[in-house]
Amino acid sequence: MSFNDNAKLEGGKVSKRGRNVGIGAGVGGLGVIAVVLIGQFLGVDLSGLVGGGGSSSSSDEQIQGCETGKDANTNVECRMEGAAESLDAYWAGDGSAALGVSYHSPAFSLFTDSTQTGCGNATSAVGPFYCPPDERIYLDTAFYDELRDRFGSSGGPLAQMYVVAHEWGHHIQNLAGTLSKSQDGDTGPTSASVRTELQADCFAGAWVANASTAKDASGVPLLQPVTKEQITDALSAAAAVGDDRIQQSAGQGVNPESWTHGSSASRQKWFEAGFNGGPTACDTFSASGSAL
Repeated sequence: MSFNDNAKLEGGKVSKRGRNVGIGAGVGGLGVIAVVLIGQFLGVDLSGLVGGGGSSSSSDEQIQGCETGKDANTNVECRMEGAAESLDAYWAGDGSAALGVSYHSPAFSLFTDSTQTGCGNATSAVGPFYCPPDERIYLDTAFYDELRDRFGSSGGPLAQMYVVAHEWGHHIQNLAGTLSKSQDGDTGPTSASVRTELQADCFAGAWVANASTAKDASGVPLLQPVTKEQITDALSAAAAVGDDRIQQSAGQGVNPESWTHGSSASRQKWFEAGFNGGPTACDTFSASGSAL
């Protein structure tokens, strides 16, 4: 999905953090629930990434030089800003109205290597994530290289924006009160954690279908209509982060009972469900296990 070169970006949706001084400030106010939440979202053990001794500090500054759609087409940080503006416009309007959710924007921070969050300290190894306590999305853009090189995604612009849209979906779940359903600690292909992740994929698909309707202050659409090739690009990203694909890339056998995100096929299926049916088609929690 490409931005219109002459569309104007408002700026202010995405900030960037300097490198931390130290890592491991202790769990502190993180709490067990938040650790479990993020661990389930990412399918990783966070015990080595949060907690411990030391100290950490971060400062946020607005990203610079992101003024037009052309900037978003050529610079990954500007692309994050453009995606955030489009997502915010969609969820502030038709998206939240369809779900009956009282909407406000999440914060969005880019970081390098490690950062301090409302969920404790984290490194780039955890991948992009949404932290419920501070309602903020965290992303190291180096993840996109890994998505392409390690997990086999095509890595194009819409694949990158799909990742942001997925995390934005977790914010919508947080506002709707459904995010807490992933806290039961269960795993497996029909677990609440998987249903949470598949719903976020579905919400991402709903945004993609409507992304070209968001306009700048002058009435110029931020994004051009999506093409079939670009949808394939997004689907490649959804497939790349399926539990089965991740287990295979790590040289492990596929073990569905350990899944926290869902299979590649399921993630693609629910992205398409949102694309075709909008956010009201995303009730993964009511779907039977065979329908996931």
